[in-house]
Amino acid sequence: MSTLEQQIAADIQAKPAQVSAAIQLLDEGSTVPFIARYRKEATGGLDDGQLRLLEQRLTYLRDLQQRRSSILKSIHEQEKLTPQLEQLIMRANTKTELEDLYLPYKPKRRTKGQIAIEAGLEPLAEQLLAQPDTAPEQLATAYFNPQAGFHDSKTVLDGAKFILMERFAVQAPLLASLRQLLQAQGLVSTTVIEGQQQTGQKFQDYFDYQEALSKVPSHRALAILRGRNEGILMLNLVIAQQDQQQSHPAEQLIRDYFQLAPKGYASDTWLNTVVQWTWRVKLKLQLETELLNQLRERAEEEAISVFSRNLNDLLMAAPAGPKATLGLDPGLRTGVKVAVVDATGKLLAYDTIYPHAPRNQWQQSLNTLAKLVQQHQVKLLSIGNGTASRETDKLAADLLKMLPKQNLQKVMVSEAGASVYSASELAAHEFPDLDVSIRGAVSIARRLQDPLAELVKIEPKAIGVGQYQHDVSQSKLSHQLETVVEDCVNAVGVDINMASAPLLSFVAGLNPTIAHNIVSYRDEHGAFQSRKQIKKVARLGPKAFEQAAGFLRIPQAANALDSSAVHPEAYPLVEAIANHSQCQVSQLIANSERLAKLDPKQFTNQQFGLPTVTDIIAELNKPGRDPRPEFATANFKEGIDNISDLKPAMQLEGVVTNVTNFGAFVDIGVHQDGLVHISCLADHFVKDPHQVVKAGDIVKVKVLEVEVQRKRIALSMRLDDEVHSGPKSADRSDKKPAYKARPAKNTKPSTTPVNSAFADAFAKAKK
Repeated sequence: MSTLEQQIAADIQAKPAQVSAAIQLLDEGSTVPFIARYRKEATGGLDDGQLRLLEQRLTYLRDLQQRRSSILKSIHEQEKLTPQLEQLIMRANTKTELEDLYLPYKPKRRTKGQIAIEAGLEPLAEQLLAQPDTAPEQLATAYFNPQAGFHDSKTVLDGAKFILMERFAVQAPLLASLRQLLQAQGLVSTTVIEGQQQTGQKFQDYFDYQEALSKVPSHRALAILRGRNEGILMLNLVIAQQDQQQSHPAEQLIRDYFQLAPKGYASDTWLNTVVQWTWRVKLKLQLETELLNQLRERAEEEAISVFSRNLNDLLMAAPAGPKATLGLDPGLRTGVKVAVVDATGKLLAYDTIYPHAPRNQWQQSLNTLAKLVQQHQVKLLSIGNGTASRETDKLAADLLKMLPKQNLQKVMVSEAGASVYSASELAAHEFPDLDVSIRGAVSIARRLQDPLAELVKIEPKAIGVGQYQHDVSQSKLSHQLETVVEDCVNAVGVDINMASAPLLSFVAGLNPTIAHNIVSYRDEHGAFQSRKQIKKVARLGPKAFEQAAGFLRIPQAANALDSSAVHPEAYPLVEAIANHSQCQVSQLIANSERLAKLDPKQFTNQQFGLPTVTDIIAELNKPGRDPRPEFATANFKEGIDNISDLKPAMQLEGVVTNVTNFGAFVDIGVHQDGLVHISCLADHFVKDPHQVVKAGDIVKVKVLEVEVQRKRIALSMRLDDEVHSGPKSADRSDKKPAYKARPAKNTKPSTTPVNSAFADAFAKAKK
C-alpha cells in the first residue's frame, strides 16, 4: 500500500484498502454521492463526509508529489543532490517542509551575499566562524577588493555578514524550530493607525489588542485582517519577553543552533550582529507573513465550514409541499409584489398591491388577494421577511379571517438572494417579459414549496448564511458550497419531470449542458416515462447514466422502481427478492409486513453485498423517502413588529437564520435578527453552536437586552436567565469578556446597556 493511501487513511480514520478503492473509483470518474450511496461494498461504507475529505487530501498529496519530483529534478540538474538530501525530501509530508529543504537550492535573484561571494569574501565568513578569537577588523584587511566595492574593513565585514545571514536563513531545521516557537509563544498584536480612530470605529475592539496566535478564533482573525486591509489597523506577530535586557527568544534560538554563545572572544559582538540581522532582516518578516497567512487560511477554512453547515441546513429545510402558493414580496412606497404559482411552481398570475403608506389601499388589497386565492385555490401564503414584512403579515392575517373556509396557511420566509435570482440570466430566460420585482415574488413563493429546488438557482454566496464570507477565498468558498449543494440535491433526489436545469446540474454525473439537454428533451417529447428513456438525452453517455440514474426519480412510472432510490443496476436483485417472496415487485414495495420477514444475507452475491441489500430493502419499505424534516412554522407574537416593541423578559418564538462560532441569530419578526450568544444557547457548556441549533430551527427565546439605536437584540434560549434591567453601566463585572485584550487607547468606554460578550460578537458578525 502506498504512503499516500496510508496518509489519507489516517486523516479520515479509515483503512488503506478503503482509501485505495475510493481513489480508484474517483479516478474512473465516479462522483462522491454515487460512491457513498451505491459503492459501499467497495469502500467499506465510507460516507460522503469522509469521501469529500479524501478527495481534498488526495488533491493536496498529489500536488505535493508533483512538487517533490520537480524539486528533485532541479537539485539533480545542479549536481547537488546527495542521498541524504534526497531522503529528507522524500520524507517531507507538507509543502512548507518541502520548500524549506529546497530553499538553499532555489534559483534566486542576485543578492548582497552572492555579490560578496563573487568578490571572494566567503573564506572570510568561514574564518570568522572558525576563528572567533581573532579580531574581525584584523581578518578583514586581507580581503579588500575596491573594484567590487569592498574598499575598507566595514564594507568587507558587511559582505561577510550578508553571506552568513543568507546561509543561516535557509537551514530547514532552524526554520522549523522558529515556526514552532512563534506558534507556541507568538501573540497577534494590533494597534490603530494614527488618525484612523474615527474612520475605523467598527474596529475599536482591536485598537490596542493582543491574543495568543494559537487561540485567535476565526471570526476575530478575519475581522483583524479586514481592519488591516482597510488601512485601520497595524498588525504584527510578537513574542512577549519577560526580561527586556535579554536577547529576543528567536535570536537566542538562532544563536544556540549555530553554537554562537558569547565566549569573550574578539568576534562576539560581530557574530551577535549577524544573528540579530538574520532574525530582524531575513527571517522575522518572512515567518510573520507565513504564520499570519496560515492564520488567515485556518480562519477562512472555519468560516467556509460555518457557511457550509448553515447552507446545508437551509437547503435541507422542510418543504411545504406541492400546493398552490401565493408569494408576497413586501414593500412600502413601491407596493407589495404578488405572484401565484401552482403546485408545480408554474406562474399563474401576478399583481402589485399598495396596502401600506402612502397609498393605504388596505381593503382594496385584501379584495385583490382574496380573488387570486379563490380563483387559483391557493393553500399557502409565502411572505418575504424584508422591509414591511410584519405589516404585510398583518394583511395576510386579515385575509385568513376573510376566507376561513380556504384553510390558508401563512408563512414568513427568508428572501435572502431573491433579488439576485430575479436579476439573473436564468430568471430572464424563464420570465423574459416579467418585471424583475415580480420575479422576486415568484422565488419567494417557490422557496416555501421546496427550498432546495429554488435556492439552487441562486449563487450560494448570495444566500447570506455565513460569517465574513466576503473576506475568504472566493474560489475555495464557491467550490465548497457547490459540494454542499451537490450532496443535498442527491440526498433528496430529483423528479426529472419537474426539476429545473439548475437543479438537474447538481445531480451526480450531470453538468449544466446535460441538464439543459434533459429539459430540452422533456419539452420536445413530453414527460419521461422510464429511466431507460433518459439514455436518449443528447450527450448523456453510459457513465453519466450510471452516476445519475439512482438520483433521478420518475413518479407514476410503469416500473415502480423508477420512482425510488434503487439503482437500475439493482433491478434484477429486486426481482429476485420479489420471486423469493412469491409476489410482483409492485406488491413488494411499501409492504412492511413482507419486507420485515426478509433476511438481507440471503440475497447477497458477488455484485451486491450486505450494505447494499440492506439499503435496497429499506428503500422498498419507504420508496423515494425524503430525508428532510416535517414542515413546521414559527408563530411571531402579535403586536411585536419593530425593535422598539421589544422589552426585556419577553418570551418569543423565532426562526434560526444563521449559526456562527459565537452563537446563533434568530428572526423574531422585528426586521432585525437577535443574537443568542454561545453562552446562552443551553444550560450546559457549548463548544460548537451547531451542536445545539441549525438554520431553520424554530426556537423559543427570552429577550435579555435591547439597544434600539444600534439595532442590537440580545436573546437567550435559557428561558430562566435573569434579565439585565439595571442602570446603564460601562463596567459589567458579571459578563466575561469575549477575549483577553488590553484596554483600547484614546477611546471612551461604552455607556450602552448592551456592553457584553454577545453584543460585541453581534456587532462583529454584522460588520
